[in-house]
Amino acid sequence: MGRFEETMDSIKSLQIRQSLTQAISLGMVVASALIIWKALMCITGSESPVVVVLSESMEPGFQRGDILFLHMNKDPIRAGEIIVFNVDGKDIPIVHRVIKVHECRKTGEVDVLTKGDNNDKNDRILYARGQLWLQRHHIMGRAVGFLPYVGWVTIIMTDNPIIKYIIIGVLGLLLVASKD
Repeated sequence: MGRFEETMDSIKSLQIRQSLTQAISLGMVVASALIIWKALMCITGSESPVVVVLSESMEPGFQRGDILFLHMNKDPIRAGEIIVFNVDGKDIPIVHRVIKVHECRKTGEVDVLTKGDNNDKNDRILYARGQLWLQRHHIMGRAVGFLPYVGWVTIIMTDNPIIKYIIIGVLGLLLVASKD
């Protein structure tokens, strides 16, 4: 084997090592993000510790695109609290204020009625057919903090999937083109 072939083999070996290093680095970033998300779920007691406000129903308190931080504990839910809940048969969680609390004296279970601050009527029209109250299992968490407008990135990528693919493509190109 000549000197040229040895040099080419060394270059190929180096390229393979760089590619493997980049793939491992990407895997570490993804794994770190998942670990952080799971840790936040454990710390906050919420299946989704962070949500984006998707509509104007909570204005002026929260704007579309605000990010809410959620926490869930065993404390009773009270009127006036802002909660995030899921409705049976719908995928997108809703951010609204508790306007009424109904406690069953026999079981001690608490049911709640919600309403968006910017809405004229309560949310019974949003609930599953025949449902008048939300039960504890519908509630994902209570709002404990927020970041204004940061969620617009998520809204833009959801409304225009092509932008999401462009961003992923650019990030992929940067990863491949980066030199360690």
